[in-house]
Amino acid sequence: MTNPTVTELLERSHRLGADPRNTNYAGGNTSAKGTEPDPVTGEDVELLWVKGSGGDLGTLTEPGLAVLRLDRLRALPGVYPGVEREDEMVAAFDYCLHGRGGAAPSIDTAMHALVDAAHVDHLHPDSGIAIATAADGEALTAEIFDGKVAWVPWRRPGFQLGLDIAAIKAESPEVVGAILGGHGITAWGDTSAEAEERSLWIIRTAAAYLAEHGRPEPFGAVRPGFEPLPDDVRRARAAALAPHLRGLASSDRPQVGHFTDSPEVLEFLASERLAELAALGTSCPDHFLRTKVKPLVVDLPSASSVEDVVARLPELHDAYRADYTAYYERGAAAARARGEEPPAMRGADPAIVLVPGVGMFSYGADKQTARVAGEFYVNAINVMRGAESVSTYAPIDEAEKFRIEYWALEEAKLARRPRPKPLATRIALVTGAASGIGKATATRLAAEGACVVIADLDLAKAQAAAREIGGDRDTDVAIGVQADVTDEDQVQAAVDAAVLAFGGLDLVVNNAGLSISKPLLETTTKDWDLQHDVMAKGSFLVSRAAARVLIDQGLGGDIVYVSSKNSVFAGPNNIAYSATKADQAHQVRLLAAELGEHGVKVNGINPDGVVRGSGIFAGGWGAKRAAVYGVSEDKLGEFYAQRTLLKREVLPEHVANAVFVLCTSDLDHTTGLHVPVDAGVAAAFLR
Repeated sequence: MTNPTVTELLERSHRLGADPRNTNYAGGNTSAKGTEPDPVTGEDVELLWVKGSGGDLGTLTEPGLAVLRLDRLRALPGVYPGVEREDEMVAAFDYCLHGRGGAAPSIDTAMHALVDAAHVDHLHPDSGIAIATAADGEALTAEIFDGKVAWVPWRRPGFQLGLDIAAIKAESPEVVGAILGGHGITAWGDTSAEAEERSLWIIRTAAAYLAEHGRPEPFGAVRPGFEPLPDDVRRARAAALAPHLRGLASSDRPQVGHFTDSPEVLEFLASERLAELAALGTSCPDHFLRTKVKPLVVDLPSASSVEDVVARLPELHDAYRADYTAYYERGAAAARARGEEPPAMRGADPAIVLVPGVGMFSYGADKQTARVAGEFYVNAINVMRGAESVSTYAPIDEAEKFRIEYWALEEAKLARRPRPKPLATRIALVTGAASGIGKATATRLAAEGACVVIADLDLAKAQAAAREIGGDRDTDVAIGVQADVTDEDQVQAAVDAAVLAFGGLDLVVNNAGLSISKPLLETTTKDWDLQHDVMAKGSFLVSRAAARVLIDQGLGGDIVYVSSKNSVFAGPNNIAYSATKADQAHQVRLLAAELGEHGVKVNGINPDGVVRGSGIFAGGWGAKRAAVYGVSEDKLGEFYAQRTLLKREVLPEHVANAVFVLCTSDLDHTTGLHVPVDAGVAAAFLR
């Protein structure tokens, strides 16, 4: 049974974490102190439950809590070696764990352990950080909170900060919390409700002060020519630029992207102080760990053509990389002067790219990381607005930013991340993916780490499949879009949706199809045109639209055609279907020859007899093929299996397996290949 103290802590954490005005994703931590029987002695021991490293308040569960013995934590000041060696205290937390200890303790554990209060919150609200990063934040804190909230000058999160806050609580009983310079806020209480109430009071009081006393236009006036473009133009421009930007942002390692054109972003991009404030960078440690110290800013007016922006990007990117490398080298030299050896530079590409008139592109190792990076930069914009409205924005200096970004403790946190899956960072578009082979393929690709766009004629089914595949991570894994592959505009819209959702495109599966089973004399021109429009023309339109993205990105990629055994086998009564599959099969060869110079591999799958789970077979094809072969429809799968060399039925998952293998690094030298997935049909062997 869960300890009531833990239940109360989780409920408080969820309420605080659910509101972005209180804290950013995975930012801050909460704690509670209480008792629980020691499993060895049976005697009650005092414990601290605190959010562990890397967790998120809004979704925190009991396994995400670190559980430590308070008697051991309270003994740590006696062995504290001083601020220059405070990082050593993180290892000491391991000796304070209760039982297995739950999650790994975070660097902020000392703040919660040493403050003499039963409940402690540490949060990163925009309003609080605005005061924390104001040049005269200490004076503002005194004015706004009338002595009830203390000011703590910037100090890296760690043991000394915990001691400093504990001293404030001990020496000033009237104080209910603190503004942490350059960082965030903390508050405490004797009860969970009191701690939460005080946290919210600090956040809301700061926000009310900024709203009442803040001067208008803290970012300056709108810069002529840099106003936001109209909605439809802006989104089209973003889709056209996204592949180019992702290619640059992936120079060091592949990245997934996210696009944001919220009002806060567009206002900032249109302001006359954009370049000045962006150059100052973010301040809160959580912010610049995700966004890097500052963004890449495109310095062209909103009305600049896509071609003009694309032509300007390489120069801006080179300058950004040179600037970041110089920042790293200055920080590394200072670290070595202190006798420390910093971690290697993790990459010099931007995590945030700002394009006036269009919006913000953010990047990360997966969709969630890219999305959160964008959310954090919106936090940073709000912080800059608040600080500039009542004072001057004064983030922590470069040296401190470097010490946080390349902190050995942060490096250790990165090392704890799971090993990336084979298709991590890859973005896939699968047509006809709401059922059958398409859905099985999308499911397999997502399971292997890809972000997936489910394109289908039926939007509701596409979205339902995306929700099923995405699970708890939902749109960070899969989205559903409507696409009639015979319609050029709808195909382009589906590709645009992919690049706006995930930053680009790496892997395309041409699976959409239908089957018309008729003998030659019964096949109408309407049958012929429909069959060819969906599969031959549709595959061409999808491949053409996708190829533009793949070429613009410069990252290579894969196009896979789900063709058929019938592309090489002459069976009865399916002239339109088999001729179309032969068309698709030759498209594979043609595109493999044409796109190879861009690093794009084009391969095909030739399935046969995929009955179970197939939308095509369920839509009437199965009944017609069963009639051709003289078997009942429910026995058609068994019939197909028995005519194969392996005597095995082919399922959608088997086709999905082949798609996956073709797109892995194990086959990165294979293009123009057709892979049979038919359990062995000798008549369809490729010659």
